[in-house]
Amino acid sequence: MGMCVCGNAIIMCSFGAAPTPLMVLPVKKAITSQPIATILDNKPMVNIQPFGMCSCMGNPQVAAATAAALGVLTPMPCIPNIAAPWAPGSPTVLVGNTPALNNSSKLMCMWGGVIQISAPGQFTIQLP
Repeated sequence: MGMCVCGNAIIMCSFGAAPTPLMVLPVKKAITSQPIATILDNKPMVNIQPFGMCSCMGNPQVAAATAAALGVLTPMPCIPNIAAPWAPGSPTVLVGNTPALNNSSKLMCMWGGVIQISAPGQFTIQLP
């Protein structure tokens, strides 16, 4: 069983330089000490904050800066680009008619990074 993810959970991108907290808005959510996250908490700059510097060559800014530096990898500021919800989510627990987020869920950035949960924000509620 995985842990239930809530607001201020720590998330990390595979190409990011720094972790960042998951921002969960308390709209139509079950609230413990923090709102419980769902698979739809995936909006860039609302739920997913930048991860410092991005080092993925799939990011056009990184590719352009690296080309300008004659092939030397040049990280650029992270701007998450998310197109799909977290996957897989909890198959049996719904929060506001949306599957709850557990700590094994992943999120794909369009630039190529994989965003995962480092710390779920709480350690008492378990989800399947």
